[in-house]
Amino acid sequence: MDIDIFKDILVPVIGGLGIFMLGLEFMANGIQALSVNSMRSFLARAAGTPIKGVLAGTLITGVIQSSTAMTVMVVGLVNAGVVGLRPAISVIMGANIGTTLGNGLIALPLGPLGLIFAGVFALVYCFAKSEKIRNIALACMGFALIFYGLNLMTGGLRPLRNMPEVMDLLQTLRADSFGNLLTCVLIAAGVTAMIHSSSATIGIVMGLGSAGVIDWTTAVAFSLGADLGTTITSWIASLNLSKNAKRAAYAHMSFNVIGVAITVPLFFVSIEVLRWAMQWFGGDPGLPVLVDGKETYPLVPVAVGLYSTFFNVFNTLLLFPFVGVFERVLSRIGHTESEDAEDYSTPKFLDRTLASDFARAVPAVQQETVRHLEAGAKFLDIARGAKTAPADPGEHYLATDILSRDIRSYTASLMKEDLPYDQLDLIASLIEEADFTAALTESLHQVARRVKREKFGNEAQAIVEVALNKLDASLRDILPTYGVADPKMPAGHVSYPQVEELRARTLALGPNAGAGERGTILALLGSIERAEILIRRIDAERRSVNRQSVVARAAARKAGGEKPMDFGGMAPVPAE
Repeated sequence: MDIDIFKDILVPVIGGLGIFMLGLEFMANGIQALSVNSMRSFLARAAGTPIKGVLAGTLITGVIQSSTAMTVMVVGLVNAGVVGLRPAISVIMGANIGTTLGNGLIALPLGPLGLIFAGVFALVYCFAKSEKIRNIALACMGFALIFYGLNLMTGGLRPLRNMPEVMDLLQTLRADSFGNLLTCVLIAAGVTAMIHSSSATIGIVMGLGSAGVIDWTTAVAFSLGADLGTTITSWIASLNLSKNAKRAAYAHMSFNVIGVAITVPLFFVSIEVLRWAMQWFGGDPGLPVLVDGKETYPLVPVAVGLYSTFFNVFNTLLLFPFVGVFERVLSRIGHTESEDAEDYSTPKFLDRTLASDFARAVPAVQQETVRHLEAGAKFLDIARGAKTAPADPGEHYLATDILSRDIRSYTASLMKEDLPYDQLDLIASLIEEADFTAALTESLHQVARRVKREKFGNEAQAIVEVALNKLDASLRDILPTYGVADPKMPAGHVSYPQVEELRARTLALGPNAGAGERGTILALLGSIERAEILIRRIDAERRSVNRQSVVARAAARKAGGEKPMDFGGMAPVPAE
């Protein structure tokens, strides 16, 4: 029988692979658009302990069907301080189990129906008006395209059995000895690393196995390599992220490398166990079934999916007791003094159980807002290159931004309809102060970024130092415990030049500084000027309401059971 390599093999295989991967992308995008925010919130709440982390990782990855997306989500939460490194490690373990659920779905014999279902859901996607319906249709369309693409690949790979040259080559990839097994595992790992999808690799392997091009034992060996190669994806995803992001990727790599290293020596024993287990899933995967007069092996995908699931569950059970060891080892990778600094992304004083007690909740908000200011002041340490300062201004700003949102959200939750006006006025004042503090932190971030990005000469550096010291002194007006207090000297002996004077000195540098240095200093002075305006606004906001008096009355009212008084829309106590 003559075989047209282009029409009979290349077109269905390449087209099927493309449709298969497009289906994976559509399904992941649709599901994530529907649920990723709620999943992220759920993960932040659920991953409090290693056991909960494994369960949460399994569940969420099983839903969003992307271990890479899951890893990136976990990395973001770790970087933000919402999830600690230890529970994050367990979440990644769970993600390895969750992603195998997709392999089980791929193994379902729904290929011929894939195209019609994809067409139906594509029409729904095109004509639906609701964004929610469109996302559901997108996920379902992707799900259907996975099966159709796999069906195309299986059909395109089947003619390879009639090509002696190809079969002779594939005979060398039979997993019939430890040496050949390692070859199969490494090839599959390399393919997965190149296409960045273990699901796609396993889909190809299932197609080869279903078509009878490779035997089922070799297909299972390739799936083991796919689990190894998928770690490259999470590592690449972490390259431009934080140290904790890299540590999470290293955890993912460590789990799978250790798991494969343990499983390879036990491979042939595990294959016999799988052969025995397959009697409950249809029988011997090595027996062919005639379909339209052609031999197919429909149970190979089932065996591959079952083995992949078993491997990841076994690996998690084996390594779970050593989560603490992983945390200790990984936390030392790239460790610097700056990492011993306080993590400002997680609130320290905001207690949701206090939200119903106004007299206790308000001081908590004030303490957290001061803590936010302290976090903002760290940008000046970054600008000066202090060893204990956060290493990356961007990461630290992300942490302060998360803390700012938590403060605003918590403060807004204190607003109750039955509160008297003076308490509502105080809450509004706290929200405005939190907003000014967030804006001040952003200006301080700009100061740190501009100083870190430019290399200054001696004269330019002197102006920068004076500008930073000036901002230091201004911060003490709203943060008395910050920095070194002014020396006890007569009034007028300690003073700092105005921004206009520093600007004039910068312009007068002339040939003593390059255009880039002068431009950076002028932009820096602009950020400092904005910061000082915000410092004055924060100070004025604190004085706009007699906070101590309002809190004291609220405490007395709660203790004595006094009913709220109606002050007719006026504050009962004048501002300080």
